[in-house]
Formats: sequence, C-alpha cells, structure tokens
Amino acid sequence: MTNKMRYRYGDENPRLFAVDSGTLIDIGDLLWLDTDDVKPASDLTWNTDLATTQADFAAKFAGVAMEASPSGETEDIRVGTTGVYEYDCEAATFEVGDGINCAKQTGNALENQKVVAVTSNPIGKVARREPNNSTTVLVEMRASVVPVPAS
Repeated sequence: MTNKMRYRYGDENPRLFAVDSGTLIDIGDLLWLDTDDVKPASDLTWNTDLATTQADFAAKFAGVAMEASPSGETEDIRVGTTGVYEYDCEAATFEVGDGINCAKQTGNALENQKVVAVTSNPIGKVARREPNNSTTVLVEMRASVVPVPAS
C-alpha cells in the first residue's frame, strides 16, 4: 500500500510509538502494539481464522499511522489513537454504529488499509451511514492499548 492520509476529523489524540528498524509502515496503516513497538496489521500472526485474528488485532490495536516509517528507520512515529478516518472496503452498505475491523488479504493476513464490518471485536464504529455499494467508509477509531479520553 502507499502512504494515504486517512484522517478526516475529530481529535486524533496522537501518541508517539517506537518502530523496529525492519518494519515498514505507511501513513494510514492500521497498527497494533507488539510489546514495545507498533507494526502494521499484516504483520500480526494469523490465528486459526479471520474472526480470531481480528479479535487478536482488536486487543492490541494502537491506532492509525499518521507518519511513515521506511524500512531501516528507527525514529518514533505519530499514531492517531482516536478520531474519524476514511478507509477502503468491499462494496457494502454501512449503518452508523456498525463495528469495523481489518479485512482479510488474499492468503492468511490482515489488510493494512482496508476494513470490513464485524459483529464482534471492532477497532472502530461507522461514523456516517454509507449507501449501497459504497467502497469507502468513515470510521471512528479508538485504540485499545493506550488510555484515551472518553467520548
């Protein structure tokens, strides 16, 4: 994926997170906390099936990359832990409040910048109703691994 600013509005409550030198992160990637550094969704180890892997991701969800980190770089990056972001999705209809999590790539990995509706373990909720066959959705995100103000 390429760098794409996904942030649209709201307080993003930014935090700085460490990144390992071998990890490539693009702006807009959905990130999880791996002990002491963040990684893109696709780096999370697949666990049995999509729902189980999404549950693992939701439990470690750190937020949305607001800065890129090229391979070999070790500088901390800014991560939005809340706010509303626009993500790509398969053509679908979304209602306000629907749960959202990472979509599945071809093979056994999560997408870094594509989402799907879920009934459990959301990383965010739909912020605006989207009509039939919408291929983008506005999602209000809330990181699970850092304290953020209540909405």
